[in-house]
Amino acid sequence: MTATAAATSALPPQTPALPEAKPETLGLSPRRLQVMSDAFKREIDKGTIPGVTVLVSRNGKIGWFEALGRQAPGSDAPMRRDSIFRIFSMTKPIVSVGIMQLVEDGQMLLDDPLSKFIPEFENTNVGIVRGGELELVPQQRPITIQDLLRHTSGITYDHTGDGPIHKMYRASRIRSRKITNEEHATLVASMPLVCQPGAAWNYSRSTDILGRVIEVVAGKTLGAFLTERILAPLQMSETGFHTTADNKGRLAEAFPTDPWTGDPVALFNMLEKPVMESGGGGLVSTTMDYARFCQMLLDGGTLDGTRIIGRKTLELMASNHLEPHIPPDNYILPPGNGFGLGFAVRTQPGISPFPGSVGQFYWSGIAGTFFWIDPAEQLFAVFMSQGPGQREYFRTLVRDLVYAAVE
Repeated sequence: MTATAAATSALPPQTPALPEAKPETLGLSPRRLQVMSDAFKREIDKGTIPGVTVLVSRNGKIGWFEALGRQAPGSDAPMRRDSIFRIFSMTKPIVSVGIMQLVEDGQMLLDDPLSKFIPEFENTNVGIVRGGELELVPQQRPITIQDLLRHTSGITYDHTGDGPIHKMYRASRIRSRKITNEEHATLVASMPLVCQPGAAWNYSRSTDILGRVIEVVAGKTLGAFLTERILAPLQMSETGFHTTADNKGRLAEAFPTDPWTGDPVALFNMLEKPVMESGGGGLVSTTMDYARFCQMLLDGGTLDGTRIIGRKTLELMASNHLEPHIPPDNYILPPGNGFGLGFAVRTQPGISPFPGSVGQFYWSGIAGTFFWIDPAEQLFAVFMSQGPGQREYFRTLVRDLVYAAVE
């Protein structure tokens, strides 16, 4: 073996690229896609964001894949197609698919109580604020696996409100990356729910709890399970709960202070291996890795002849699971959208402040990453950036610009 061959063989495996084609052959306007590219170049030039990647695929082929700007502020290194990003809550759809694999294996039912797998949740109370005081009452019914998947469990996040339970979350070690998934679940179970299970939609740490359920049922770490059942079969070789030191030159970073508000921006170190493998927001990934996950979803649960999840199971996941008496939180879920089992789901052609199709499903990450699947148009898109304060603006901007290119 030559020295060059030896060096090459020591490199980590690269994610196989999806096929590419000229956009006009896919029913995408090259002119409008260039307008999209120019719009993000303007944002980069204004100092809104260091850099972004945008990938648009239709009919099974990538019609547009660009890396724009810089990989990190203060660096001359250009953004790369294979730059590595913290995807935060884009972890949730992957973990949700993992849970549904266990349902398909007969290891659990959607209406199983959470306490069947994590007994501490059997005695978790519900907190009701009356007269400024927090009153604890028993659960009227148990939290189910379906509740966790659709965020109707009564569990919350510390950053989605300022009530007494949110303050309890903030005062605890719940955000620590140095506790185990088991310790995290026990800590969540020790704090009250913000509402009765099934009564309201509250974006929450529910998917972190699902990560612990996977560990209990599968008898292995969440990372090992995801690698075995999803990441390795899809050849998502650069997705995990951290990345190695030899990838230091590929890390996308945010501005240290938000360019719009001046608030400090603190994101976790992607090179540090955490103790807690957060099912709700711990993965790092690349644009192409996540594109392979999206193509599998668009293809009904299979990619390159490998089936990850059943077609009818995925159909259930990508359907709205919020009953009329469970209104979505319009701050997180825009009007005209509901929530399925791990994804937001578009329910109406209008009302939303951006274009799309009924049946489109999607989610995003708090640091600025975003994806959506549009089965009606046989289209998906992956947008990657590291700009927490700009995430909502960019999500709408990229949807507007991509759909303007659909012919």
